[in-house]
Amino acid sequence: MEPDSDEQQRMELLTTLENFRWLGSKTPCFPVNGNKVRVLSDPEDFYKTLIEKTSQASQRVTFASLYLGTGNHENELVKTIESTLKKNSGSSLKVRILLDATRGSRGAQINSRTMLLPLVQSYSQQCSVHFYHTPALRGLLKKILPERWNEIIGLQHMKIYIFDDSLLISGANLSHDYFTNRQDRYIIMEDCKDLVDFFDQLVETVCQFSFHLSENNCLNLNSAFPHHPFESNRLEFTEEAKRRINNLFEKQIKANVSSSIFQWPNPSAYDTWIFPFIQMGQLNIYMDNILTREILENVPANAELCLATGYFNLTQDYMDSLLEASQPNVHILMAHPLANGFLGAKGFAGGIPSGYTLLAYQFYRRVVDRALEARIRLWEYQRQNWTFHAKGLWISFNRGDPRPSFTLVGSPNFGYRSVYRDLEAQLAVVTINPTLRDQLHRERKNLFQQADLVNGTTFNHPDRKIPLWVRFVIKVFRRFF
Repeated sequence: MEPDSDEQQRMELLTTLENFRWLGSKTPCFPVNGNKVRVLSDPEDFYKTLIEKTSQASQRVTFASLYLGTGNHENELVKTIESTLKKNSGSSLKVRILLDATRGSRGAQINSRTMLLPLVQSYSQQCSVHFYHTPALRGLLKKILPERWNEIIGLQHMKIYIFDDSLLISGANLSHDYFTNRQDRYIIMEDCKDLVDFFDQLVETVCQFSFHLSENNCLNLNSAFPHHPFESNRLEFTEEAKRRINNLFEKQIKANVSSSIFQWPNPSAYDTWIFPFIQMGQLNIYMDNILTREILENVPANAELCLATGYFNLTQDYMDSLLEASQPNVHILMAHPLANGFLGAKGFAGGIPSGYTLLAYQFYRRVVDRALEARIRLWEYQRQNWTFHAKGLWISFNRGDPRPSFTLVGSPNFGYRSVYRDLEAQLAVVTINPTLRDQLHRERKNLFQQADLVNGTTFNHPDRKIPLWVRFVIKVFRRFF
């Protein structure tokens, strides 16, 4: 495709900004240079970037993830953090890591805590490790639910990786599969200090009401936070945590309003805008799902919208938005049962791929019943020996130009867990930068090339038969997936 002329780019910029101008009053906005944004393609690239950027950091390394695995790749990552701390000993370098308390403590002998404990013991002045605990897991429920089962109540699920003034946002965790053969999405923004400062503050704010790991492997609550997540009054904990998060966002939104980010007639000072979305249903913070629904329902009919989710369990609101209110052509990419991360799991978890198949079939039937097969298509990702964990969406506004001008990327899966149970974060990226649009187009194309279109025979195969017990579990426990 030939590069756009200056006039074409200017007109496209105006159109793109008009489509998303309303976001500037709902969430912070950070204008950036699109040439500083890079789309990573695969787990190996993700891991290499983590290692490289961590080893080069001199000011800060901030990670927020669900957990840290315990294999060789993870050991190498910890060694890299240790080497960076040693190299910058006595400097202003700070390392902050935020994980989930239940998932990060799973395993009696070795777990995320034991993996990171040597860093805390050797570099307590420069390195802090924190574990968020949901206020929903308390009392009798906390006493009776064993490991793994206690994780269904709610988790810290944000995937934020900061190195000095660079931000890598993803849906990938810090463990072996996500470094080798589990497909996700990854976008890194470099030399974006204001944006990175904001996300660093977001992680730090969550750390304020999380436990911190002590040198003797105990989890202690921040003494400056007045409420315990599961021993104090739940409402008091929730309200104070919510207040601190809201204060951070409100302060940044006010700063945006007073600036000239969206003022005409000179919108061409930047070519890319970043809007942070968060969702913390357990803290009564509902931003991401509200903004995402508004996006789904307001994309024009001549556009193309592609949505990906690692675990297909769209909320009723999202399904209604797509079936009843949206206008563009929609392509939904999900995991084939053989590409589901729970495939082959022991016990109850082994039925989860069948559960997601059932949910996809039920949605497909709604599409067919409304005669929407020509507008809404489902695709299943399948790649030998790989699992699928990618999520987000892409929007192309011109049928003649397939390159996206908009993407959502981060941790939410568009399902009930993301909306009501977990802490989530993602970015809305609005861009007219041709190189970045090329990258987004290539990313989307590569993912869909590994997928097959769902049709009327897909769910008739013998291996798609849903066990009766799975049907019951999904009906009763759908909001936990």
